[in-house]
Amino acid sequence: MNINRKRIAAEHLPAVPLITCDPYFNLWSGSDMLYDTDTMHWTGRRKRITGTAKIDGVEYRFLGMGEEPVMEQIQLTVTAIHSIYRFSAAGIELSLDFWTPLLLDDLDVMSRPCSYLDMALCSQDGKRHEVELVWEFDGELCCDRGQTEKIGGGRYILEEMCSGEKKQIALQTAWMGLRQQSPLGHSGDSLAIDWGYLYLAAQRDRDVNVEYRQRDRSLRAKALFHIGETGWKSAFLIAAYDDMASINYFGHLLPGYWAREGKNIHDAISEAFFQHDILLERCSDFEHALEKETLEFGEAYTKICFAAYRQSIAAHKLIADEKGNPAFISKECHSGGFAVTVDVTYPSTPLFFCYNPELVRGMMRPVLRFAKLPVWGYDFAPHDVGSYPYVTGQLYGLNLCQNAAQDARVEDTGNVCPMFWQMPGSAQLYDLRYQMPIEECGNLLILEAMLAKCSPEQEREVLAENLPLYEKWVKYLLKYGIDPGEQLCTDDFAGHLAHNVNLAIKAVMGIEAYSILMEIAGKPEETEKFHKKAQEMAKEIYNRANAGDHTKLTFDGEQESWSLKYNAVWDLVFGSGLWPEEFYCLESGLYQSKCNTYGIPLDSRESYGKSDWMMWAAALDFTGKAVEKVADCILEFLEKSPDRVPFSDFYMTQTGRQHIYRTSEGRWQRFQNRTVQGGIFMPLLLRRLGGRIEIL
Repeated sequence: MNINRKRIAAEHLPAVPLITCDPYFNLWSGSDMLYDTDTMHWTGRRKRITGTAKIDGVEYRFLGMGEEPVMEQIQLTVTAIHSIYRFSAAGIELSLDFWTPLLLDDLDVMSRPCSYLDMALCSQDGKRHEVELVWEFDGELCCDRGQTEKIGGGRYILEEMCSGEKKQIALQTAWMGLRQQSPLGHSGDSLAIDWGYLYLAAQRDRDVNVEYRQRDRSLRAKALFHIGETGWKSAFLIAAYDDMASINYFGHLLPGYWAREGKNIHDAISEAFFQHDILLERCSDFEHALEKETLEFGEAYTKICFAAYRQSIAAHKLIADEKGNPAFISKECHSGGFAVTVDVTYPSTPLFFCYNPELVRGMMRPVLRFAKLPVWGYDFAPHDVGSYPYVTGQLYGLNLCQNAAQDARVEDTGNVCPMFWQMPGSAQLYDLRYQMPIEECGNLLILEAMLAKCSPEQEREVLAENLPLYEKWVKYLLKYGIDPGEQLCTDDFAGHLAHNVNLAIKAVMGIEAYSILMEIAGKPEETEKFHKKAQEMAKEIYNRANAGDHTKLTFDGEQESWSLKYNAVWDLVFGSGLWPEEFYCLESGLYQSKCNTYGIPLDSRESYGKSDWMMWAAALDFTGKAVEKVADCILEFLEKSPDRVPFSDFYMTQTGRQHIYRTSEGRWQRFQNRTVQGGIFMPLLLRRLGGRIEIL
């Protein structure tokens, strides 16, 4: 455990990540002091872990609510992977490190449902002390609807030999879960898990004890420390969750990626134990490299990247499909609960392009599979592929005249989705008024082109497999993209818009992306044809939208209207040269003039903003100064927002309040814990690719 960490770190967040494995095994603290509130799931549901320290016979509390006097919290530091707390009481200093090794270049480790709780103590007063730390994990962690009276559990000793090494250990392991199990028994947005088993493990030692407590249906770990005058004493626990079946993937009930070759939870816990020290070192190396790279844009940018990192990854579940290929399934948290939403995938990808583009392919894989099925008989791309954890066909925009669609209104009811993917086109499941044709066609073409840029040889084979879809989608963009009619897009929070300029820019970038795909496919004539078409459209769009010192919100809008033209960033990423330098200079200047205390509004209609799009728009500034300025604003939001929820991407730029949004279907949504915060890494991605962004 790195007790004396000296690196850059966030010191105040609206909510602090503690355990971040996936959308269900996901715990946070919603207070400045770890003992001021109970720990919670990202939804806000109470999921209690409590911690006390008996110091020389006197009991103190350091985690969760209770009656005991508290150890004084003296420090909190949050980095990309670690949340480290330090406490003091009765001559003792206690350090706690909550971390999950989310290393994007190691899918087995990243997907393993194990999280570490490292603890270390030392004497502050130079005296000897006896300290007993007690951790309790409540049965609430294993169910969603107050069924803790149905929890059962037990304990055993796990004897294991480290694979490939002559090391043998004995792990004390306790477990608990509902006595009646219905794996994948519900779906929806603001729900926690109702199946599977929680495990708590520690090395067998006479001073450590792990048990299941039937009386209060909890797992308990006790660790006794004999503290001398000098030096730190340390130990760690492993918290793990076996959901058994993670995703219903087109009718197949599949486990996490880590279990694809038959491993069980005991294998995962044992590997996590043996790899603790080496993973701690690898995570430290990763954070050091991330810090060094992001500091080029200032300390605030480093801190918001740290705040976004775990959230953006752990709102996904990584599985292997029937062929063993990674499928990275996002949950659209507190904004519908959809699985693999394309317009959530799109903004999240800069993080994954930076560290493992295969995960972007893993996001696209289920969407492309669904788009080829008869039930999706449209000439544009789908919006999603289900309601998490059901990847069984698009849920959004159902035709509510159909009985099957009526039955599928899952929201937060817990109802599960029918097997839409199996149905014929004649089922007519979808209402065309609620689709996002230009939005999703552009998104998927852009992401495919970026994948092709990352690994041309590898992508050539995938491209051939999906080219009929891409041909169909680029034709849609050519037909409707130059001046979009009134159709849904991802920025419709203030109402639908026809003639949306930013949406037209996305259409142009989608066409340019197709030109890149034609180059990869070895079709030079097609490459030139679509590049020229993108150039012509870009010129026409800029001329029609130009209001002198900026571009308008809509082609027919008022001169003073404006919006963030964040979709244009791909012109810089691809190096396409579609938009003149004047465009970038004028837009960047406007955005900085419109910046409020906590960031730049999305457009001229309202004062709310989205942190992911702010950072994409900031990346349009060639000097790099806008990135620093916007990062300062977003960090100030994190430090001052009164809403104690995981990093919200949608908030009021004047007050710092989380924005509550009513959808066209009448749902109230509060965006939090969303994967889109991976978009904060866009300046880093652009800089890596040699884009126009410079640090002056």
